[in-house]
Amino acid sequence: MKIIDGGNVCSAKGFQAVGLACGVKEGAKDMALVFSQEEASGAAVYTKNKVQAAPIQVCREHLADGSAKAVVLNSGNANACTGEEGLANARRMCGLTAEMLGLDAAEVLVCSTGVIGVQLPMEAIETGIPQAAKVLSGKGGKDAAEAIMTTDTVPKIFAVEVEIAGVKVRIGGMAKGSGMIAPNMATMLSVITTDADIAPELLRKQLGLAVRRSFNCITVDGDMSTNDTVIVLANGASGAPAIEGSGEAADDFYAGLEMVCRELARLIARDGEGATKLVSIRVNGAGNEAEARQVGLSVANSNLVKTAVFGRDPNWGRILCAVGYAGVDIDPDKVAVSLCGTPIYGAGAGLDFDKDRLIEAMGAEDIPIEIDLGQGPEQAEIFTCDFSYDYVRINAEYTT
Repeated sequence: MKIIDGGNVCSAKGFQAVGLACGVKEGAKDMALVFSQEEASGAAVYTKNKVQAAPIQVCREHLADGSAKAVVLNSGNANACTGEEGLANARRMCGLTAEMLGLDAAEVLVCSTGVIGVQLPMEAIETGIPQAAKVLSGKGGKDAAEAIMTTDTVPKIFAVEVEIAGVKVRIGGMAKGSGMIAPNMATMLSVITTDADIAPELLRKQLGLAVRRSFNCITVDGDMSTNDTVIVLANGASGAPAIEGSGEAADDFYAGLEMVCRELARLIARDGEGATKLVSIRVNGAGNEAEARQVGLSVANSNLVKTAVFGRDPNWGRILCAVGYAGVDIDPDKVAVSLCGTPIYGAGAGLDFDKDRLIEAMGAEDIPIEIDLGQGPEQAEIFTCDFSYDYVRINAEYTT
């Protein structure tokens, strides 16, 4: 597998994108469009929040046949909790995009992100979509990623190249997300493109698994939003043989898909609101993957752990406490914990370690926490960030 330098949603053959400012936000890009020039299979995973934004309902309807050719996205307004008018506006976004690209409205998917409970400024949207459609290009991937940002500080893009039956296939994506990031996704959007030819049902299954092991393994603050969506489009433009079911080709494709999802997820966790460090929590020795995830998320969602990481405080008791209340049946005497490569707990007690050296190690931007439950062969890795003063400031001033 090869990582593509600067890879994005335009890395795969047959895809174009654009990102520009249309006036939903002041002075920043806020309208994005991703377009496949070929027919494409499509699949998506959505938030599990019971309150779901209008674009999700429209995407569910339009993806019922497992195909789509375009995704139109806006930032600055979530079009959530906006009633029938919001639903009509989401459909209008698809319809106008389809009109400009010569498609049926059902071939267009829609995503929105931003403030909840405010109607879309449709005059700006209806100006922006035609402008975007006119300047689509194979070089617009980074601009598109910038256009879906809200409190993000950097655009999030990544792409890889894999071989399927001797043919090079590319998988690329973009994502946004910085706050209200919890397991089962939250306040995040992602569009992934590939020039592989893969059956819609298999694509749906593979995306679901990849999301479970990536976007569902990140948490910034434990909050879950209304708009989370991960979309993948596969247009077959690489010329690689069609992937219809399980086998080596499906495995090779999945490896690339999971890599893209995982790296985009890591970028979201690293860019958590107010974050200064990426925290990777690897749980080994679990009886099953679900229990490993449960323990990892318990530690990742602990504000005491997150503030300790920010303050470079090697307080292992906070980590062990979060392991203990995770709801998994464990034997504390079998648990081992390491922080930044330093063993800090084992055999039921804290271990001697050089505190000053560990404090220095905790000044790095990447903070690894290793937890071995000593119960079985399964593992999981969870990504989060530290909890800084700026997180409170950003969220206290979000609409003011």
